[in-house]
Amino acid sequence: MNDSSWAAPPQTGYWGPTEQGPVQGTGPAGPAYDAQVTHQTRPMPIVPHVPEHGGDQDDDRGAARLGGSLFRDETPQAPPHWAASQNPEPMPDAPQPAPAPQKKSAGRDLGAAIGVGIGLGVVIVASLFIVKAVFVGVIAVAVVVGLWELTKRLEERKGIRAPLVPLAVGGAAMVVSGYVRGAEGAWVAMALTALAVLAWRMTEPPEGYLRDVTAGAFAAFYVPFLATFVSMMLTAEDGPRRVLTFLLLTVVSDTGAYAVGWRFGKHKLAPRISPGKTREGLIGAVAFAMGAGALCMQFLIEGGSWWQGLLLGLAVAASATLGDLGESMIKRDLGIKDMGTLLPGHGGIMDRLDSLLPTAPVVWLLLVIFVGNG
Repeated sequence: MNDSSWAAPPQTGYWGPTEQGPVQGTGPAGPAYDAQVTHQTRPMPIVPHVPEHGGDQDDDRGAARLGGSLFRDETPQAPPHWAASQNPEPMPDAPQPAPAPQKKSAGRDLGAAIGVGIGLGVVIVASLFIVKAVFVGVIAVAVVVGLWELTKRLEERKGIRAPLVPLAVGGAAMVVSGYVRGAEGAWVAMALTALAVLAWRMTEPPEGYLRDVTAGAFAAFYVPFLATFVSMMLTAEDGPRRVLTFLLLTVVSDTGAYAVGWRFGKHKLAPRISPGKTREGLIGAVAFAMGAGALCMQFLIEGGSWWQGLLLGLAVAASATLGDLGESMIKRDLGIKDMGTLLPGHGGIMDRLDSLLPTAPVVWLLLVIFVGNG
């Protein structure tokens, strides 16, 4: 746009010269006056009206503000002296002291976690080597509490009402049946528990029936059925040592993953599922579990060999990690950090069973392959 395009046509009624030129209310005096006026004046550009701040233009859903070279002079203008005095140029930032390095945190109360872990270990080992039946009772109690935590969280977070009563009764029956009748008894108890869940849910309105019974069948398999393999290990002559091997390898795998991952972990293993787990931690779990497996198979399991322990430790590290990630996936879907608060520093019972449950059938099967049923 040039200057001539901004000019407006002459209007009557302006103030002009008196005797030496045009009088008020008349048109231009002539070409000489036009030249003089043109020389002395310069038409101003039409500036569009811009609404004040705070109107609809500030709303993200409204139209964009007018801007660009079409609505302002191309040549930037220097601010007036009074604006510079009110808004002085910012001084360069002074150097700030470097922040003190922060210490890595475990994220839990380690004192409480260690104390609770030692207490649970004493109860488990005492019941395991004194009376086998008492240890079976410990497994059954853990299963019932785990089922209560799982069904409670499902109802609170998703509105899923898996029947707890048939699950608790059937879960305890599964653990006992596995100890008394072996794998056959465990499968029969599992089938009867699923049927009991279907029948129990029929006493309530049909809305959500399929959702609830599906969750009930999953809970029956995930908690009591997998725990049944621990009671099946116990039936062998060296059953207490087999169960102790299973527990030691799982705990050592978790400890190795935690220790190595906390100290050296840099590469995330599964950030969308469990951001705290690292590939370095997995390597630590494998190394620790394989070393412990070699020792346990050589000195605890009759007829076992160290190389079998290496394979057993590798399998335990894999299954324990998958079990931990599996429960992390469930908790992420439910939007919770822990399944419960029963164990200070650990969360709930299910937060301790997450790696044990899927590892139990793996250890049971490999021990049967390596040294037989006993």
